[in-house]
Amino acid sequence: MSHPLIWPSKSFFYAIGNTSAVSVTMDLSPDEPARILLLGCGDPRNVLYTIYTDGTGATRPLDFTCCDIEPAVLARNVLLFTLITDGRHSEDSIWNIFFHFRLDAKAHTLLIEQSKKLIDLSENPKTWRESAYGSSLKMATDYTLSEVRRHWELYIGMQDLPAARRKALDAMFTAQGKENAQQGRCSTVTRSLGPLIGHPSTSAIYDSLKTYWKTGTTFIDEKSISQASILNPTFVYSIAGEGCSVHYGTDPLIPFHLAPVFANSKPPSFSDIVKAVKAQFSDWCSAYRTALSSPTPPIVRSFLGEATATCHALGTFASSGVLSAGIPVAQWKTQLIQLNRWEYVDGPQPAPCSFNAIHTSNLEDHIGLLNVLIPAIPLLSPGPSSVLYTESLLSLGTDPTKEFVEHLKADITIIGLLFGISPVDYLCGFTTRSNMHELMHLGTESKNKTKSKAEQIGNIGQYQQLVTWKSPVSGDPVAALLQVPPPLYDAYQMATFFYDLYQSLFAKESAMNFWQQHSNPKDYLKAVGASNITAHYTREAFVLFVKLIKDRLQPSDIEWSSTIQRFDGRLLDTWSGQNMETMHYQDLCGQLHRYGLYKAQSFTPPARKIGPFAVWPTVPDLIRIVLVVPRSALHVLESSSPEEVGTPPLHCDIHGQNCSNLFTSVHAAFGRAIPMGTKQNPQVKFEEDVKGWKGKSSLVLSFTAPSYLITELEHPASLEVAFGVKNTPAACATLIQKLGIRLHVYSAKLMDSSQVFILPEPPLPARRLRTGRASTSPTAALSTALAQIGEAERSVLEFDDDCEGALSLAIRVNVTDEASLKLFSSDGSKVVPEIEQMSACVVRIKLGERAQDIAFPFPVIGSQNRLRLARKSRYIEVIVPTSRSFVADGMKYNPYPVMKKDNTLVAWSLHHVNLSRMPVVNLNAKGLARWLDSHLGSMMSARERKLRRKHKHDALMFIKDTIHSIMVKASGVQPVSGATGSGRSSLFSLVDEKTNNSDTIIFISDLRFDLASHTVVCDGFVVPFLEAVEKPFAKLIHQGGLCSVPVFEGEMQGWKQLLPAFVERCRSSWTHGPNCEYTAHGKIPLTEDMEANPLCSCGQGKDVDGMLKMPLWKPFAPYATRIAMSPLFAVSYLERVQPKLKKCSMCRKKGEGYKSCSGCKKVRYCSSGCQKKDWKSHKPKCKA
Repeated sequence: MSHPLIWPSKSFFYAIGNTSAVSVTMDLSPDEPARILLLGCGDPRNVLYTIYTDGTGATRPLDFTCCDIEPAVLARNVLLFTLITDGRHSEDSIWNIFFHFRLDAKAHTLLIEQSKKLIDLSENPKTWRESAYGSSLKMATDYTLSEVRRHWELYIGMQDLPAARRKALDAMFTAQGKENAQQGRCSTVTRSLGPLIGHPSTSAIYDSLKTYWKTGTTFIDEKSISQASILNPTFVYSIAGEGCSVHYGTDPLIPFHLAPVFANSKPPSFSDIVKAVKAQFSDWCSAYRTALSSPTPPIVRSFLGEATATCHALGTFASSGVLSAGIPVAQWKTQLIQLNRWEYVDGPQPAPCSFNAIHTSNLEDHIGLLNVLIPAIPLLSPGPSSVLYTESLLSLGTDPTKEFVEHLKADITIIGLLFGISPVDYLCGFTTRSNMHELMHLGTESKNKTKSKAEQIGNIGQYQQLVTWKSPVSGDPVAALLQVPPPLYDAYQMATFFYDLYQSLFAKESAMNFWQQHSNPKDYLKAVGASNITAHYTREAFVLFVKLIKDRLQPSDIEWSSTIQRFDGRLLDTWSGQNMETMHYQDLCGQLHRYGLYKAQSFTPPARKIGPFAVWPTVPDLIRIVLVVPRSALHVLESSSPEEVGTPPLHCDIHGQNCSNLFTSVHAAFGRAIPMGTKQNPQVKFEEDVKGWKGKSSLVLSFTAPSYLITELEHPASLEVAFGVKNTPAACATLIQKLGIRLHVYSAKLMDSSQVFILPEPPLPARRLRTGRASTSPTAALSTALAQIGEAERSVLEFDDDCEGALSLAIRVNVTDEASLKLFSSDGSKVVPEIEQMSACVVRIKLGERAQDIAFPFPVIGSQNRLRLARKSRYIEVIVPTSRSFVADGMKYNPYPVMKKDNTLVAWSLHHVNLSRMPVVNLNAKGLARWLDSHLGSMMSARERKLRRKHKHDALMFIKDTIHSIMVKASGVQPVSGATGSGRSSLFSLVDEKTNNSDTIIFISDLRFDLASHTVVCDGFVVPFLEAVEKPFAKLIHQGGLCSVPVFEGEMQGWKQLLPAFVERCRSSWTHGPNCEYTAHGKIPLTEDMEANPLCSCGQGKDVDGMLKMPLWKPFAPYATRIAMSPLFAVSYLERVQPKLKKCSMCRKKGEGYKSCSGCKKVRYCSSGCQKKDWKSHKPKCKA
């Protein structure tokens, strides 16, 4: 287990999603079949919205694997899908069943009838497959089917419970509603408003949470509310058992998009809002039903399991073909994940075990970002559009730019090189999805001491950050055609990096380190309170991190041995009484050995045949220890209030008189451990108590340990096995009085065979040999590039001096070509090679007439290359720094690449949109300028605004400024002189400032909401200047209100790159043909030159209904290509969106926009009054 076992004092049931719906195909090409993995899937909002946004004409297959740890979530989801599929139930009833926790008789009857029907169809996997739903709603495991069926049975059975019990359940929900009111809790539905989050009319949803929890419905009229008197059983049963475990923030409005509702002129009432979200739900349901009758109906696979366990099970199947890898579905369960053979092997369409889109919800907040990435990355299929999403609902700290790296625990470039995956916006420096409204609104809220109700509703204390991860070479059109191998490394540097990461993961285990890191009194209490929920990693998690790197980088045995031995040696050299590593070292060694990474010296000599091993034929290096904890021992924790106990991490330990060793990868479940086998070959059978926490069975724990630990450190008779609470500061503050200084819950003698079982640990499944796998040898990797000089070796990563970041990458080319040798060698002409960067990751070496392309595994700064020339040894080594956003070269060669693989094209750094599914912004609405102007103005970071003020050159900043100019003028936010009465312009000409030439005309027909990305998009068309339209163009200039937009140095080149991406991101009704110019010329864009067309002709005249409606535009329609232009936002985790607050030199109040003293320029004042007050004391310094 990569995440510690947690004492679940309180577990929440997320019956309804806590963020608005997104399309999980938004970064895939519309031509590409979608194999989607949803980890922590929650409710089906993202599935339904994805199908809806794909559109009615979509023909590509959509295959969703929906994983969740909560069986009630999957039971509700399948129930909903079947109700929609039937097509004969009113959508009002379907809405009520899914979103209301109190039902009227009609909805309750339908729920019971549907549950009975599903129970009859799910008697076994075969009957379910052969049912009317089995072809579209599939079960990944038999256990998934049995658990969702069990919940359907519970739904039926609740009506037969004793009246007193039903009354008590009802009272629980009533009490939760009263608690919400008393606590003054507000819904996080404001996040669904997107850029309208600060809209004055949002007071209409201020009480949405309170109203929902009071009535259990979204009804407005008293009659409907009074009729909804039956508790909805789908909210009553969850993994926590029977009762009200529904999260207190649950609000049925949250999954939907509210921006269009509030953007109208008339302020909406609560009734209007409910009507709008129900209309969205109806549209989603209709799209799902329509898709089911298409030639390629969507498939939704339910998979019950904890996210990391699911990933490891799928990864093991992919690498070894083993359907059951011995992985439990989740903590507190003993059921092992057993993939259904029909679904994954024998069926006509085997379920995928690699995916081109993986969405991980906000799991990183619960289990840690690395624990999300490590198991998910191996499941990501190769390809330019393959994407992994991580999401966080972060608490707003003092500096959002630090939070992401703190979660990642390492430098982003290093992670990109080692994992082979990197955030797209980290490389390109912008994002097309906005969280600026949340950051800016929260920043404003924090400054306001007094807030009205309408102002308070935005103050949710979080902001959402969605990060898009792709292969760093997949955005380079040259490197993507190659098979670029991962880098080699220096063993000493990698060992140091491992050591530093290890310390970063576990530094707070040492109390002394914790106090040193949180010496600030303001930070201290918050850190203590969070010390339980931020303890995300076990030693096994670190080992899995190391294993992922080893598997990817494929070092030689000698290189790996040197690396891991150096790491181990450094760890042993730094042992001291101030850290906890001495107590965790055996756990680390056991996990390293278990995963085949390293066998520490402590395993030699092996464990002796004494104590429990006395009659074993052989003693394995690793054993599994099973500890049975009597239920009575848990009373001290179970009887305490959740507020008092919290959710502390748990562990086991083996201790004696002179040793204590902790183990954090512990599995737990309630039931009976039954000894089987013989003394020579002991085994244990486990009988799980299905009542779990509600039952009275013992708690059975198991963990892996080195066998020598119980024979070589102390005699087995003097050792004990204990179960306890990890000594986090929070646990120490609350539990020492209850559990004692060691925080032990229970302890038993190692040799007590009634409570402790010692078993041989079986080996992990072996990887199967793959046939037909592409070679990663240097020759194969670069076979399609120019290779006229010699053989290129793999790149070598050099860390910086602190072994924290990447200093450089180097590739050596062994000169073997005879003509090149004559030019280069010490006996030849001694020609100095020339270096030219061809693309983000590819550099060309020129030696006379000969050339060689070398591809690096990450974008680089070719202009800062260094050469190492060995003329006698006959090699050329090119050394380059790595690149990223805000530095030279790298993705700056083209930050907006359109990638082509076979016949599939995709905009790599701009997400895809379906314009026909996007609501039009009402440009005549009152108050439009209030929200739209600030939203469009939020594109630029504080750094970019400073560059703009000082007229500094920055191509991306220039493009943002031009987009801003077009959008504010097209919307009328910034009226255009000479335009029609609305003050808006729909026609724009990009004019080169130097030459005053223009070759690009942009027509804007509508402004649309990009709801899931919380922004807006210009629905428009682009026409390159052509002689064929010269006459109508002259008429357009005189009558159409053409607005000229100046573009500056280097910007026009950027527009030539950006326009193909704007085209590709909205392409849905047409495909690229066999005669596509992109294919013929082998590049996108076709050109970056002025007065030349960068676009292929495939999209010309396609999907141009918006132009045919306008008489002046109609002549241009055959030459027009549709585009979706949107803001390019700053990246909140890379740079500040708002300027850093400065202190007034007089009153010391913090703020922005303070003016500097005109004399010395060194001090700032918030007002002229403060400057006058301070002048007497400042005058001597100012003159000096």
